Amino acid sequence: MATSAKKVSSVVCPSCGVTNSPVPPSGRCVSCGASMELGRSRDDGEGRRGEGGFSVAWAGIALLVQAVLTAAIVVGLPMVVSAFDFEGRYGMMIAVPVWFVGGILLGMISPGKTVAEPVVATMLVAIPTVFQLMKSQTVRTLPLFMYVILAVIGVLFTMVGSYIGERIQMGPAPKRVGAD
Repeated sequence: MATSAKKVSSVVCPSCGVTNSPVPPSGRCVSCGASMELGRSRDDGEGRRGEGGFSVAWAGIALLVQAVLTAAIVVGLPMVVSAFDFEGRYGMMIAVPVWFVGGILLGMISPGKTVAEPVVATMLVAIPTVFQLMKSQTVRTLPLFMYVILAVIGVLFTMVGSYIGERIQMGPAPKRVGAD
């Protein structure tokens, strides 16, 4: 009986391993938003956003951010500064770090764990970018399969960037219980 009346001062999140001290009144992890009730099912539908569900709203925001960044750097910058000529592989070599930085920015500002949303947005932005760069190539030509490979590399860099952004947002990696 004495153990059931004992007040818990800190709880370790079962999802991400962060020690929540003091226990938040909402019963959710301050780092990832997952429910910290041990008896509660993960499929209860409540709070799915903090536990890794896909957010259409954040996918739309990610699409907007990646489209604006890509259009500004890959298309707009050469219009303003005539010395820049991003065609062919050079356009894709600029697009990949732009998507990486976009992934970092989105990971830093989005609530919860949002790694999939920037990746989906970058896939949707990569398609017209590839066609625009192929259409505009004159001297520095590149076959279609190389554009596709570079676009896939850009999507992978976005995934890495969004993970880095999430880690920056959450702070250093949590210490696991029992780790020495």
